[in-house]
Amino acid sequence: MKYPFDCLTDLVFVEEEPILPADIILVPGGSHTDPMSMASELYLAGMAPYILPSGGYNMKLGMTEWEFFRDIGVSMGVPEHAILKEDQAKNTFDNARNSWKVIQDNHIEVKRAIMVCKSYFSRRALMTYQTVFPPSVTIQVMLDDLRINRDNWFQDEEGIRLVLTEAKKISTYFAYHIPNWVKQNGS
Repeated sequence: MKYPFDCLTDLVFVEEEPILPADIILVPGGSHTDPMSMASELYLAGMAPYILPSGGYNMKLGMTEWEFFRDIGVSMGVPEHAILKEDQAKNTFDNARNSWKVIQDNHIEVKRAIMVCKSYFSRRALMTYQTVFPPSVTIQVMLDDLRINRDNWFQDEEGIRLVLTEAKKISTYFAYHIPNWVKQNGS
């Protein structure tokens, strides 16, 4: 059924495609366990040789988001050496900038990346990483759609609030970057 707000669903939620093997798995900061659990499962299935969780200190967790994610990965059997460290990020742009620096510092060639994140955060996370990473890097998104997703966000007040907040952030965060993207594409 078509709703008048379907355009918001399409704006906020990235359409998920079959996940292909990649050079790295990215996990933007947060305090939910599912993105790192899913990233760990992808790693253990041989989908990438590294996981790069990102996130600085989170008062809610009492530790860095990176430590929180690392502990999840290790508990699931991911070797600690395969979990790269970025523990300074304070926001999504920091997640992307700092992650790219970690990749460069470790001399990892990345042509394809898998990003695992909350479904309602997927468009903003993808656009942020696309702003920072070179255009030659393909970023595929794997969605944690266990809670709020494109099929149910409009069914309760929390989902509506979260999705409308994301739509607002998307429309304001990237205004500065649009001319740069146009220049990069030679238009």
